[in-house]
Amino acid sequence: MWRLKIAEGGGGGGLPLRTLNNHVGRQVWEYDEHGAAGDLAHRVAVDKARVAFAENRFEQAHSSDLIMRLQFARENPLPELPTQVKIENLSDLDEEAVTTTLRRSMRFYSTLQAHDGHWPGDYGGPMFLMPGLVIALYVTGALNTVLTPAHQSEMRRYLYNHQNKDGGWGLHIEGHSTMFGSVLTYVTLRILGDGPEGGDFDALRRGRKWILDHGGATYITSWGKFWLTVLGVFEWSGNNPLPPETWILPYFLPMHPGRMWCHCRMVYLPMSYIYGKRFTGKITELVKAIREEIFVQKYTEVNWNEARNLCAKEDLYYPHPWIQDVLWGTLDKVVEPILTRWPGSLLRKKALARTMEHIHYEDENTRYLCIGPVNKVMNMLSCWIEDPNSEAFKLHLARVVDYLWVAEDGMKMQGYNGSQLWDTTFAVQALAATKLPDESMSMLKKANSYIDNSQVREDSPGDMAYWYRHISKGAWPFSSRDHGWPISDCSSEGLKATLILADFPKELVGNPIAAERLYDAVNVILSYQNEDGGSATYERTRSYPWLEVINPAETFGDIVIDYSYVECTSACMQALASFQKRYPHHRTKEIAKSIQRARKYIESIQKDDGSWYGSWAVCFTYAIWFGVLGLIAAGQTYESSFHIRMACKFLLSKQLPDGGWGESYRSCQDKVYSNLPGGKSHVVNTSWAMLTLIAAGQWERNPEPLHRAASVLINKQMESGDFPQEEIMGVFNRNCMISYSAYRCIFPIWALGEYRQKLMA
Repeated sequence: MWRLKIAEGGGGGGLPLRTLNNHVGRQVWEYDEHGAAGDLAHRVAVDKARVAFAENRFEQAHSSDLIMRLQFARENPLPELPTQVKIENLSDLDEEAVTTTLRRSMRFYSTLQAHDGHWPGDYGGPMFLMPGLVIALYVTGALNTVLTPAHQSEMRRYLYNHQNKDGGWGLHIEGHSTMFGSVLTYVTLRILGDGPEGGDFDALRRGRKWILDHGGATYITSWGKFWLTVLGVFEWSGNNPLPPETWILPYFLPMHPGRMWCHCRMVYLPMSYIYGKRFTGKITELVKAIREEIFVQKYTEVNWNEARNLCAKEDLYYPHPWIQDVLWGTLDKVVEPILTRWPGSLLRKKALARTMEHIHYEDENTRYLCIGPVNKVMNMLSCWIEDPNSEAFKLHLARVVDYLWVAEDGMKMQGYNGSQLWDTTFAVQALAATKLPDESMSMLKKANSYIDNSQVREDSPGDMAYWYRHISKGAWPFSSRDHGWPISDCSSEGLKATLILADFPKELVGNPIAAERLYDAVNVILSYQNEDGGSATYERTRSYPWLEVINPAETFGDIVIDYSYVECTSACMQALASFQKRYPHHRTKEIAKSIQRARKYIESIQKDDGSWYGSWAVCFTYAIWFGVLGLIAAGQTYESSFHIRMACKFLLSKQLPDGGWGESYRSCQDKVYSNLPGGKSHVVNTSWAMLTLIAAGQWERNPEPLHRAASVLINKQMESGDFPQEEIMGVFNRNCMISYSAYRCIFPIWALGEYRQKLMA
């Protein structure tokens, strides 16, 4: 059976893994047919969870992370729980009911904490990640080396379970069918061994029908065209150019890739190398068969020049502006012929060497995890193309398993190597808010250790300007220290959690982080502020919004540069304000000025209806929570701030009849507040709304909306003390949803903790 291993090495085929902190934060699933996890009762429970998911997959697309929960239930037995509370009338709502619910949820949540201090969880959701991995492993001949039959079986299960009723597959697990998702998933299942008519639920036949009925694979997005070409079922002439020569342009040019958002440049870095090499895998019999299955015409009759700019309407979130088509056409017809012939080929050779130099730097600097799953797989493929026997390629293979996660819906590739640090910082704040030390201290002690072990202790090596890297000493990453990329809001939440932990006796939670390291954190947080007063994600904004006209990824929005966001800006403000209270004499004027500039930015981007549009979670409720907290950190109150009053008014107008809030992912796509189908409430949205209103003093004006919301959370608690996994709650690049499985436990605890303190104490 599958077993989750925490903070361990292994998986490297005999090669040592690179690590900075003895693998703290690493989470890897391992299959052991005869191990301790393989007893009959456990197998029956796992099979029952799998069957239940498959039977209800169209009603609930999100897994409940039951494979992990079943393992942890064996390893960390659930303490005795108080009798569950249900609220029939608001008159039943008292401090005892809230406290009982909190104790039940905290005891359950304690069983999910790993021994290194973080809370593991599913960070899947996107459907286009696994296909790139499978294709790369197939063309390099490493598929069966890295992925055992058990891995491949679970991957097939995942893809079957997330096929839509119409036969296609979406960009993410809750999305409508797209050509991007459908073609890549179909190809993946073929590589994993399914015949063209095979698969559970008649998946391959139905999937192929959807593809052909919607125009065939020529209508796949540009990223899809790239992966199909690598496999050999598309032609490079059907791709818009990705010239590696952009990496040797002068940096002062606005379109230099070093000025792009780091995720964008780190994807197009290896993509341009592979394009420049015109690499295509071996044309096997399977590849030949797929060529005949996914196009409406014969492969030899496809008009590849026309295919360059085709995109299915189901995929088209960001249509190409006309100037982009002119640009690609010029590069394809004029520039590429020059660069692929002598003497232009000398420039290409230099450009390929430069891109490979940057690929190796990224690999070494992240211990071969890379910034995310897309560039990790492309970097791995680039290393193999450069030298199939290289140590770099082998070290990449060892890190593939860091991105894989198993749940009852199967094995998925995650959007990062996890969300470990991010979830842990929120958990600390939630647990501290309960003021129930007997339930929280042991968790906080382990969490303190994890946060300590995960702080980045040094800047990236070498000339950071040459490598286009921002400072990182003192920052916190999203997942683990080995990953190491610094992020503004992760650094801020890390600092906030650290300051909270420092308020507890060290005998209970361990030693606080030294002041010098907190100063480093403040330094990096201050460094993120842009000219507009806001903060972006990984770096300051380096170019101009108009550069988005060259965004070639039809299915994602706002990917070319790093923008200021309300969530990142607010997190920085909150962290700096908290730090200033404890260390009032450190960089006092700079911090005060930064907070006030950020306040003006947040106020300037508030919508006329009082809301803020979020970019990293679904969607308005989360952004409004951060917007209000940022203004409060800047010294604003409900009475003094028109912006806070407008935000609260907006939230109250969206409260559902049952007392909760429930926001659909379509809010992110459409940029309009959208309720979940059927007007359902959601534990996470309800919690965010409660936290916002409590922070803004709603309990002093009219507590009734908060009482109703608290009743929703209490009544949604499950018998085990857990909360139900409901619809997906994360998003990136406006259009792709991603899982934050820990949110279902963290935020109800946090909201009920604050509610208890303000309304019941």
